[in-house]
Amino acid sequence: MACPCDGDARPKDHDASMTLLKIAQIGHPILRTRCLPVGDPTDAEVRRLALDMIDTMRDAPGVGLAGPQVYQDARIIVFMVPPERREEGEPEGPADVTALVNPSFEPIGEAMTGGLEGCLSIPELRGVVPRHARIRYRGTTPEGEAIEREASGFHARVVQHEIDHLDGVLFLDRMRDLSLLAAASEVHHLLEDD
Repeated sequence: MACPCDGDARPKDHDASMTLLKIAQIGHPILRTRCLPVGDPTDAEVRRLALDMIDTMRDAPGVGLAGPQVYQDARIIVFMVPPERREEGEPEGPADVTALVNPSFEPIGEAMTGGLEGCLSIPELRGVVPRHARIRYRGTTPEGEAIEREASGFHARVVQHEIDHLDGVLFLDRMRDLSLLAAASEVHHLLEDD
């Protein structure tokens, strides 16, 4: 099982002009805030925030980041779907990092699946979280492009995880069985039965 929001996503060439943002940790009230919609997704400040979030996500390293995780009350997420993180049989996800403003999703069908998740705002814990197996999501890029995609597997999981952040929901809130929660250093015990 792969964990959204953590992994080796460090850029090959560190750009000295990168702006790294501080990542809010569990307990900070911003992580429990339902974020406000962004009025103009193409505003220069929104584009700059998206770029800074991408730099921060990659530096952490992680595979997803949401506005409130960098202390912004704004409905914006960034994420990527590394090929090595895809689940067996999962279609290819977007080739590069995706930034979405005012994203939303809807489940496709009733199927749910459990998968291991982590979070840059809860750095030392991992847990098995039920999520919709297939979703359709949409949003607008900071360049003004409307995006609508179907996703399954890790792709669907990371999108749901990041959109949850915009509604003040952490992966711990979605867990049905806290015996499936582990310190990152002990997560292999959760994976032994797979």
